[in-house]
Amino acid sequence: MWARDESIVTHFNKYHRNPMYLRDHQFPPNITAVGPDLPSKELIDTMDVLLFAIPTQFLRENLTSLHPRLDRHKMPLMIFVNKGIEVGTHALTLEIIADTCGPEVARAATFISGPSFAKEIVERQPTSVSVASFNESEANKATILFHQPHFRCYTGVDPIGIELSGALKNVYAIAAGMSDGLGFENNTRAMIITRGLAEMTCIGTAYGASPLTFLGLAGVGDLFLTCSSSNSRNYTVGHRLGRGESLDTIMKTLGSVAEGVSTTKGVKTIIDELGVNAPIANSIYDVLYNGKETRTAVRELMELPPSKELELPPTAGGPARKLLRKLGLDIS
Repeated sequence: MWARDESIVTHFNKYHRNPMYLRDHQFPPNITAVGPDLPSKELIDTMDVLLFAIPTQFLRENLTSLHPRLDRHKMPLMIFVNKGIEVGTHALTLEIIADTCGPEVARAATFISGPSFAKEIVERQPTSVSVASFNESEANKATILFHQPHFRCYTGVDPIGIELSGALKNVYAIAAGMSDGLGFENNTRAMIITRGLAEMTCIGTAYGASPLTFLGLAGVGDLFLTCSSSNSRNYTVGHRLGRGESLDTIMKTLGSVAEGVSTTKGVKTIIDELGVNAPIANSIYDVLYNGKETRTAVRELMELPPSKELELPPTAGGPARKLLRKLGLDIS
């Protein structure tokens, strides 16, 4: 395992524990840590699998550094578990991989997403996730690698939908946390989860993902989890906002990365470009970046005129078609 903090590497190799996260969990002695430098080409050449849990906003710079160390004639299975949209480019991880490592690497990249808090996984509590890749054989390899009696994997062929699901649900987790922080209860949370899923499906379909993906583990499954638990970092950000704390204070004291805060910027750009109606996501953006009061945002949402409950966008697939062309995939 690679860590960018040398003190964590030293502590892990001495005690087989992470001093920052899951501190009570004892890792097996055959797992070692390396860092703070990225693994060498010689070490990477010995690897069959590389799993990336690097936050999306830092993925591009790390892949750029890593790419020269990859042997294109003996590529490891590349698995990505980050969830987010890059600020500035509003790129999905697939596009970041293509830009830094080439289209052929992106085509084979595999994504794992779903309702899966790390604390419960290491306790071997029953968990299920979605595994998707444009290359079905790579998805099957990842499934075989991870599938255990306590960790069930379901394969799919819509990595764009998997990525969007994992990124979008973090925005709505902030909304659910805000609701609870304001003192609202079960009716409101159920409304946010349901309407959030409708917005996610509409955004994803307009982007070019399959609407069915949002009904799976990476969609509604992960949305329900992150909107319902204080173990979610994004929910925690929202909850503290609802209780009146400033975003600056929250981010300085959170102690870990809440991908939904930065992802909201990318989501806002995508919503505007696609012309999608997503009032909850827009309201979260206004609270985070335009200084809108949380109670004002809630009031304005509830005062919106009546509308159709379920409606997919009239046009779909523009961004996905552009991305598929970049990956060199047939879109005829």
